[in-house]
Amino acid sequence: MPNKATLDIHGRKVNVTNLDKVFYPKTGFTKGQIIDYYVRISPVLLPHLKNRAISLKRYPDGVEGFFFYEKNAPSHRPPWIKTTSVPKSDGTSINYCVMNDLPALVWAANLADLELHTFLHSAPALQRPTCLAFDLDPGAPADILTCGKVGLLIQTLFARLGLESFPKTSGSKGLQVYVPLNTSAATYEKTKAFALAVAHKLEQDHPALVVSKMQKSLRSGKVLVDWSQNDDKKTTVNVYSLRAREQPTVSTPVTWKEVEIALKKKNPALLTFDYRQVLERVEKHGDLFAEVLTLKQKLPVASL
Repeated sequence: MPNKATLDIHGRKVNVTNLDKVFYPKTGFTKGQIIDYYVRISPVLLPHLKNRAISLKRYPDGVEGFFFYEKNAPSHRPPWIKTTSVPKSDGTSINYCVMNDLPALVWAANLADLELHTFLHSAPALQRPTCLAFDLDPGAPADILTCGKVGLLIQTLFARLGLESFPKTSGSKGLQVYVPLNTSAATYEKTKAFALAVAHKLEQDHPALVVSKMQKSLRSGKVLVDWSQNDDKKTTVNVYSLRAREQPTVSTPVTWKEVEIALKKKNPALLTFDYRQVLERVEKHGDLFAEVLTLKQKLPVASL
């Protein structure tokens, strides 16, 4: 493979460089392989990125080097990179990039944007989250299996309310649970309050397992049910995004049955997936997160 090239993608010219540069030293995974992964996963990834402002999380020297978030769309971007303006509390705004097509995704990957972090809303409805999200973060010695236990508690709670929920790995050490809404009635004011109520309910019912407060000192051996992601100012790692870990792991949609099996077998490896496994899973199962974009559900009016 040449070290640089100009790709013709859907009529757009995209320059890619340093393709043989190693970004994951433990595995030898290169920038060229990062771009190749995003090209191959794009049929299922791009629908989840559509019209969503993205914080570019860039690792110019690979996962062991420094990184930085780039919120404002860089001035050197090609003219065909779409952007969306998001107001700030001080009256100014941030002009975020939007990755609506493959040329834009490849351009971002070439900037060493390993991770894709998006809002829970899509433009132009900046106050209308399309889903409710819980980030389950374990405090050692709790692990992803412990997160699986809490995830199943969340699934059971929402099932009692008549709502479906969908799990995905964070690609790091935790699990995330999404509850699709996709209705005009959804607002961050409602979803954030409801998510907090869920976290408090779980903490009240399972105090040895769940914590709802952010202090790390409270998290030892427990799982933080992070409800605060339901905010118009916060981004969350997008499904199918690579993660900047030792291995090129991916935030991967899973089924609740897979979570149950991993718990039964006491095997955390069953909830960890690298880029190869994710591509194989998509070829076999399609997009297990597709309904998060389409399923219309309303939050209940009654309290938990």
